[in-house]
Amino acid sequence: MHPAQEYIQSITRRHFFKQGSHAVGWAALASLLGKTGADRHAQAEEGSPHSLAHMASKAKHVIYLHMVGGPAQMDLYDYKPQMNDWYDKDLPESIRMGQRLTTMTSGQARFPIAPSKFKFAQHGKSGMWVSALLPNTAKMVDDLCFIRSMHTEAINHEPAISYMQTGNQITGRPCLGSWTSYGLGSLNENLPTFVVLVAKPTNTEQVQAISARLWSSGYLPGEYAGVSFRTAGDPILFINNPPGVPGEVRRKTLDGLRALNEINAREIGDPETTTRIQQYELAFRMQASVPDLTDLAQEPASTYTLYGDEAKKPGTFANTVLLARRMVERGVRFVQIYHNNWDTHANAAGRLPDQCRDVDQPCWGLIQDLKQRGLFDDTLVIWGGEFGRTIYSQGGLSKENYGRDHHPRCFTMWMAGGGSKGGAIYGETDDFSYNITKDPVHIRDFHATVLQLLGFDHQKFTYRYQGLDQKLTGVEPAHVIQELLA
Repeated sequence: MHPAQEYIQSITRRHFFKQGSHAVGWAALASLLGKTGADRHAQAEEGSPHSLAHMASKAKHVIYLHMVGGPAQMDLYDYKPQMNDWYDKDLPESIRMGQRLTTMTSGQARFPIAPSKFKFAQHGKSGMWVSALLPNTAKMVDDLCFIRSMHTEAINHEPAISYMQTGNQITGRPCLGSWTSYGLGSLNENLPTFVVLVAKPTNTEQVQAISARLWSSGYLPGEYAGVSFRTAGDPILFINNPPGVPGEVRRKTLDGLRALNEINAREIGDPETTTRIQQYELAFRMQASVPDLTDLAQEPASTYTLYGDEAKKPGTFANTVLLARRMVERGVRFVQIYHNNWDTHANAAGRLPDQCRDVDQPCWGLIQDLKQRGLFDDTLVIWGGEFGRTIYSQGGLSKENYGRDHHPRCFTMWMAGGGSKGGAIYGETDDFSYNITKDPVHIRDFHATVLQLLGFDHQKFTYRYQGLDQKLTGVEPAHVIQELLA
């Protein structure tokens, strides 16, 4: 049941008359507010009692692979061979155009061009250029939808990741996973609707902080927040009963807590009390479902041919991606995976190969696995970071090594499955991979497009909070990029 409807039904007659002095004001306010989220449930899509979708969804699940730190687009997907002739020459002011820089390079006397040291080749029918660092990804370019013209206003990590995940640089808003959970509801009563996994990179030279604020439900009810699974030990703290506490004792304890919470819910009418009841019950059911989910002994040898042997090691990117597939199979709506250490301010030559080895085969294996299991068409896979990197070098420069600073003006992401258009290459940048020259895609546009694939009109998909109809895409213009849709 929708939280607004639960709240209305939980108000007792005695509680209502206690508020009688405000009754006329409440009635007037209700007439101004119009339809509540509970009313919108009547418009839910057929076959899903919770769904608030406005149209048939192409994607029923999302696996979002966030590369924390900002991958260097010109070293991976945005091929710029002209830069070889610009080695160690200064970035022209006509290209920079006074762009704001981070404090890490704003004090540099020069901004010398650092061409990518990695070889590129074209692949697939699309002819997409891909770095030699990603040989497995190169094999599936016709399944991927590339966006080479992403851009953002955020230039530092915390606001940039928040912007990418929640549509706002200020923390405290619901993330994309929470909006998806709120809008589509659960497909499995025994697992969370929205799960978060943080993979440990092979190279930990410069990792960024990853905060639980990124998977917060914000102003949405707490039940739509992401549930973080640990990569070592018990996947969820206290998922197992303490020594000497059998299942029947835990069940009796929860029944007692439920009774107390139900009394509180009747007296106070706070939707979060009902959320607490539901979460306790979900936790109890997860005691059986989570061990089954994480037991990879059930996987055949062919699985590791796809994902690689690293998938057997808890906490690796390959392992988390395999778990994501198992979650989607069991009805989890949204799986968010964070992979750290893409913040290559220095030693790009030493770090990027490690980063790419971590993700290349597992991403390829995931796409092949989803296809062979019939899950590809309704699972949207997203790959990308929070911004790009600069063509000029931060710190020391040689033809064999360099560093790159943050760059919000252009970066590359890709999508696959879930109704996205395989083989599409959208957007172009200048010869310096510094400015967008064709088909820019702002974060708002990207979110609007993803919501469309999930069955939502981003302008109508709202939640009333503090007197406003809040949206993932905010109040500034956002556009669905039709060329990215199959």
